[in-house]
Amino acid sequence: EDDFRKIGFSKDGKFQDPQIMLGLLVGEKGYPIGYELFKGNTFEGHTLIPALEKFQKKFNLIKPIVIADSGLLSKKNIEELKQKDYQYILGARIKNDTDVISKQILDLNLIEDGQSATIIKDDKDKLIITYTEKRAKKDAHNRKKGLTRLEKKVKSGKLTKDKINARGYNKYLHLKNDVNVEIDYDKFNYDASWDGLKGYVTNTNLSADAVISNYSNLWHIEKAFRMSKSDLQIRPIYHFTKRRIEAHISISFVAYTIYKELERLLYKYEAAFSVKTAREIIHNIYQLEITLPDSKTKEKILLNMDDEQKFLLSIIEKET
Repeated sequence: EDDFRKIGFSKDGKFQDPQIMLGLLVGEKGYPIGYELFKGNTFEGHTLIPALEKFQKKFNLIKPIVIADSGLLSKKNIEELKQKDYQYILGARIKNDTDVISKQILDLNLIEDGQSATIIKDDKDKLIITYTEKRAKKDAHNRKKGLTRLEKKVKSGKLTKDKINARGYNKYLHLKNDVNVEIDYDKFNYDASWDGLKGYVTNTNLSADAVISNYSNLWHIEKAFRMSKSDLQIRPIYHFTKRRIEAHISISFVAYTIYKELERLLYKYEAAFSVKTAREIIHNIYQLEITLPDSKTKEKILLNMDDEQKFLLSIIEKET
């Protein structure tokens, strides 16, 4: 560890390794706008406002509608967004809301695919609830899978009270006579009433469909982070000084920008292959560098290319 690389919360369970925090801002269709680096022990929820203000100042942006997942949904964050006059669309943790709101949600009785309803909260925010059959099937599958795993552990006798916590599907466990562990099937069955439900909190005047549609675009930034970990191999970072780490992230950001631009061109010209295939095609393009015997000048000659290579080269040349 040092002043920049800190041990902090790790979604991958790598709590023993020093890390840095990367905040990435993307626009429509995942196009990169900018990024910000933070110390590795910075709480994710504290990075939103500083990053937004810096991006606005840097690019002279009007205040955007902020779309973020439930990981950034805290009372403090929402209050700060309101104080700064931001509009927002945030993922809602509907199961963690007040008993009054929970009852209102379940009383909606949303059972038709794509059905939605709106609840006005005490703070005047709109809570939009939607139901989809696809999500209901996924929720039910995951819940049953978690229960089966718990039943197996309880039956084996390996699940003792010191192993119990309130995370994940362990919430279905409770202590019997302060000694024996058993499964709370009533809680399991109650959770079935939440299957298929998804919530969104917003202070905008957008329609429910517009809120849901805009929130669904978050997959672009999720894809950006997945790609940075895999395709770009942004980590692990084999640098120690802050300046070199910043340079490494900068190169990765530029690479991601080039990736998105190539993706746009392939779509524009209706290419029959993906960005991944395009990368493989590029690897098989060769050129020779020769020195002319009389003038001693150097020339580069591309070797014969196949149709896909010619197509790829042509669309890049058209845009440059």
